[in-house]
Amino acid sequence: MKLYIKEKVFTWGDKFTVKDEYGRDKYIVEGEIFSWGRKLHVYNMSGCEVAFIKQEVFSWMPRYYVFIGGRQVAEICQRFSLFTPRYTIDGPGWEVSGSVFGHDYQITKAGRLIVTISKEWMTWGDSYELNIADPNNEIIALAAVLTIDCVVESNNN
Repeated sequence: MKLYIKEKVFTWGDKFTVKDEYGRDKYIVEGEIFSWGRKLHVYNMSGCEVAFIKQEVFSWMPRYYVFIGGRQVAEICQRFSLFTPRYTIDGPGWEVSGSVFGHDYQITKAGRLIVTISKEWMTWGDSYELNIADPNNEIIALAAVLTIDCVVESNNN
């Protein structure tokens, strides 16, 4: 299954929609503007929160927590490396490989593909395609990609 993220260029705070492969709105992602650390809420189209992402403020390297149904399901950390960023996704035991800065990477578990992420370059604003292998991983895969995007965006600023 595929999801598409199209972030708006001129927004105050984070707010954008995630579309399905047919171009229909599937999720709304909304950031908290005035918060200590970064916080993102992911809502379905009925307005119910399906995921919450929270940044650990006092951490040497970027560290985020993903909550689904009020329960922490993942901890996503950027690890120190000299040339290319490395990430770990503890909880589901996923690994990130590929070019995160180039927005062309994969998330796998024990060699099995979970999601591939690719960026569309000739668009107004950032646009990403997520190709998720198992629909059961849809929410947590979306949250992981949003988190990595937050870290990359913070490092670029």
